[in-house]
Amino acid sequence: MRATSSIRRGLLALAALAIGCCATGAQAQAYPQKPVKLVVPFAAGGTTSILARLLAERLTQGLGQPFVVDNRPGAGGNVGMDAVAKADPDGYTLLMGPIGLAINPALYPKMAFDPQRDFAPIGLYAGVPNLLVVHPSVPANNVAELIAHARANPGKLAYASNGNGTSSHLAAEMLKAAAGLYILHIPYRGGAPAMQDLLAGQVQMLFDQMPAVLPQVQGGRVRALGVSSTKRSAAAPDVPAIAESLKGFDMTVWFGILAPKGTPTQIVTRLNAEMLKVLNDPAFQAQLAKMGVTPMPSSPEEFARYITAETTRWARVVKDSGARID
Repeated sequence: MRATSSIRRGLLALAALAIGCCATGAQAQAYPQKPVKLVVPFAAGGTTSILARLLAERLTQGLGQPFVVDNRPGAGGNVGMDAVAKADPDGYTLLMGPIGLAINPALYPKMAFDPQRDFAPIGLYAGVPNLLVVHPSVPANNVAELIAHARANPGKLAYASNGNGTSSHLAAEMLKAAAGLYILHIPYRGGAPAMQDLLAGQVQMLFDQMPAVLPQVQGGRVRALGVSSTKRSAAAPDVPAIAESLKGFDMTVWFGILAPKGTPTQIVTRLNAEMLKVLNDPAFQAQLAKMGVTPMPSSPEEFARYITAETTRWARVVKDSGARID
């Protein structure tokens, strides 16, 4: 009798587990049932925001619920990233993950989250180089002339960055280290405020991603001296690669979408499938190409491995460049 009772309890437990699994599967299958927040860890107006809004619009169309961009700048992206790491793992709070996921561990001695342990990678999104631009008052038309001017005027030039630990910051520190320059660093809370002060002449130079800065170059408001990828960009073929003056220089930025750790696999898979659909659409690819952006479709597993490899790579770069948090 006691054995029969134990068997009955076991069967009931298995049935409850099966029902729970079915409910979870059904919930994931119906996802999304309400608006989804896409957190951008930088101020509005910068490249991260621009690309996030483009993708959010497509995900809204494909999945039938609004994907709403939420800008949360601060600490080189750490504020927004930490908010997502601590959000409910239900698929309704996502991160527009920047390259800072790989860079910041080498720059910030203490972080409130672990980029490799506290997120569920969904997929890589895109890669884009930075443009080095200067205020029109700077007497330089190329990287070699900028280096000569900076050497002749140590400490008299200041560069803006999108924030401590961002690719904008690290690219300038790489340039300083490679050319032996002394240039002041003025960090901002994103690309838009950094560009505003560059246009006003409060700072003399800025590295920023092409989608945000290219319109200012085309409008003649700033002068482009170099692109940070190893080769020239088809979106700005007349702008030399910085590597043409400084061999081996490379700062190609990437973005991806992540969810909090523990997000159901079915939701991660559904979001990845929709991302792949968007990134493989020729019309969307053409839209990105005009801004100098290259789509980087991947699986969640490939993205996870990519973050690990990039973290190792940028730890070396940060050490070699001498970059630090100001």
